[in-house]
Amino acid sequence: MITTLALDLEGTLISNAMSQIPRPGLYDFLVRCRAMVDRLVIYTAIAEPRCRAIAAVLVADKLAPAWFADIEYVTWSGTTKDLACVPGVTPREALLLDDLPEYVHPGQEAQWVPIAPFVAPYPADDTALAEVMGSLESRCLAPDSSIITSPNAHTAP
Repeated sequence: MITTLALDLEGTLISNAMSQIPRPGLYDFLVRCRAMVDRLVIYTAIAEPRCRAIAAVLVADKLAPAWFADIEYVTWSGTTKDLACVPGVTPREALLLDDLPEYVHPGQEAQWVPIAPFVAPYPADDTALAEVMGSLESRCLAPDSSIITSPNAHTAP
């Protein structure tokens, strides 16, 4: 059963750590994700202090729910995002939402939920968060969702 959703920040939820443009639909997406799983975490290459500052701005600007400022942060080391580094869960109990396939840990491709990168010119009509929600819901809310594999698990978005 999927209990945890690990969210990438740059290129997935926002543009990047410099411009920090929120992806359209971010607030509602975060609210729906939180209702879907027991635990949301941020799994990003951005250092935790910088990540917390970005989250605080998104919350202050009402672009993310208040709880997002205190979201659990997973420290990343190495070249891939190994879901075994998320405390308290096995990789089969977690999903990784990320725009970059090269960051998916070998052997965890079935746990990856791909999303199209949010890149310049950062279109205001970007619908990627809404589009990926169906996949997340079917995988997180399925009775034994840990064994469901994504049909796109091995391909880039």
